Amino acid sequence: MSVEHYCSRVRDSSLSPADQRWFPAWIRRYAEATKTTSGPLPVTREGVIDFLRMLRNGGTPAWQRLQATRAIEAYQILVLETHRPHLQDIRSTLSRLADQERTAARSDTGPGLHDERHLVGIIDPHEPAIIQKTRRELRLRHRALRTEQSYVGWIERFLRFCGTAEPNRWTEADIRAFLTHLAVEGNVAASTQNQAKAAMLFLFRMVLDRDLGFLDIPKTSKPRRLPVVLSRPEIERLLEPFSGTQRLMFAVMYGAGLRHLECRRLRIKDVCFDQGHIVVRLGKGDKDRITVLPDMARAMLEQQVATVRGLHDRDTAAGLEGVFLPHALDRKYPHAGREFAWQWLFPSRQLARDPRTGAIRRHHVSDEHFGRAFKQAVRQAGIRKHAVPHSLRHSFATHLLEGGADVRTVQELLGHEDVTTTMIYLHVMNKPGLAVRSPIDSLPGEDGWGPGAHAIPTSLERGMSSRSQISRGWITS
Repeated sequence: MSVEHYCSRVRDSSLSPADQRWFPAWIRRYAEATKTTSGPLPVTREGVIDFLRMLRNGGTPAWQRLQATRAIEAYQILVLETHRPHLQDIRSTLSRLADQERTAARSDTGPGLHDERHLVGIIDPHEPAIIQKTRRELRLRHRALRTEQSYVGWIERFLRFCGTAEPNRWTEADIRAFLTHLAVEGNVAASTQNQAKAAMLFLFRMVLDRDLGFLDIPKTSKPRRLPVVLSRPEIERLLEPFSGTQRLMFAVMYGAGLRHLECRRLRIKDVCFDQGHIVVRLGKGDKDRITVLPDMARAMLEQQVATVRGLHDRDTAAGLEGVFLPHALDRKYPHAGREFAWQWLFPSRQLARDPRTGAIRRHHVSDEHFGRAFKQAVRQAGIRKHAVPHSLRHSFATHLLEGGADVRTVQELLGHEDVTTTMIYLHVMNKPGLAVRSPIDSLPGEDGWGPGAHAIPTSLERGMSSRSQISRGWITS
């Protein structure tokens, strides 16, 4: 009876479809191994070890034995309502064994089978040696995952352009030809060309340990663009159709000046209700900062924290891995990923595979979760500006300056290293006291542009008038 109750609870849980399918099968096998026909299953540490040993002797791989262990842990929570006995050390051992088996399988079967190149945490031995070394150098310097993906992508394009993967044949002329090809034939933006150049410099200086000397490729200047700022009435019109977590993300991004990625990366511990501020961790340039906690979003944030707690309890009961921790903190603090304080403030509804380790865990929401809703709201509101989620951050800074905030204070809230970056918002803010009047508005008459004697003829009308006068004079003469 308890097994059927467990199967029913698993179907109603937030587990992945694979777990909902296989967890009941493992529990039935565990019931057969313990020879339990009725009542709750006996879950003891010795019994679990004997069951896993039986599976191992029968040729069951480590990843399936790990799945069976997680199924038993879920049975403890959903049916027995207890966490004892703790099986975390068994799960950790099986996870390590599963990684070793996957690595051995790739070495034996080649790149065509068990291909895990999407797991960037595992350096694929079948990649070119220069790509493998580039990944190691990037991780040695704690570069971000996106930086690694970008640099590797540019180096792979450089290899295809040169037609050879032998570093001793590459010269500075090859770099110049590659970057020139991007600018002339690819017509890429200045920022894109500079990114490709940074990847090439990292390849030669850090990976190949070669001094380039004077690389006569001028740094492409990035064109100066004014930020897109939404007015206060436009903000109100945009906020109206949002609801749920998307409305809260809107309020946090506009009310605290967060970037889209910074908002999605917020954790429970980063929202300080007592002190009235939000801590932004690992922002742009790997810097932390403190910004204001909007009073308007306080109640929604407290409700969101309660919702995340319920989801976290269900994930813990299901035996899911803890959340991702930066800078290998999961090795220094093995249980921190399961603590509630480290959970994402905006968790995703779906489980995902960790690109570093391959573990199945719950990540934060993707950029499309809010990005698509924002784009649709801009279209429905009839706003003809090229507004994106980052425009909320621009609007935050501009409206603060319009309200009399000091530019240095705004600089600290935004996390700008140079105040000149913040001063760009002085050019787009609305200052009624300093506004100038167009000289054309000072022309005499209330309707200087209307029909009548004061109408200003266009150049075409002046040309037609002069030609008609010449024509009349020629006829009369």
